[in-house]
Amino acid sequence: MIIYNVTIKIDHSIHDEWVQWMKGEHIPDLMQTGLFTDARLCRLLEQDETDGPTYAAQYFCKSLEEYNQYISNHATQMREKGFAKFGNKFIAFRTVMEIIS
Repeated sequence: MIIYNVTIKIDHSIHDEWVQWMKGEHIPDLMQTGLFTDARLCRLLEQDETDGPTYAAQYFCKSLEEYNQYISNHATQMREKGFAKFGNKFIAFRTVMEIIS
């Protein structure tokens, strides 16, 4: 099992709208690709929130091949939607993890 983890720091000015967009549009769109089995949105605690809160969006897939399919066929379009809506009001970095146990 693979976890595609996207950690995002959100500007205070877009926080509520961004959370609703993630829950109502972005995560459902990503799940509709059929490449992920589950998704989770978590707020990081004990972080400096001077510049805004930090979230981790975690997407679970069965294999590295499915993850690579997502990156090749969907990731650019999904990222562009976020930038079109929120511009430079957030920063994100991505990691890929393998579940061991």
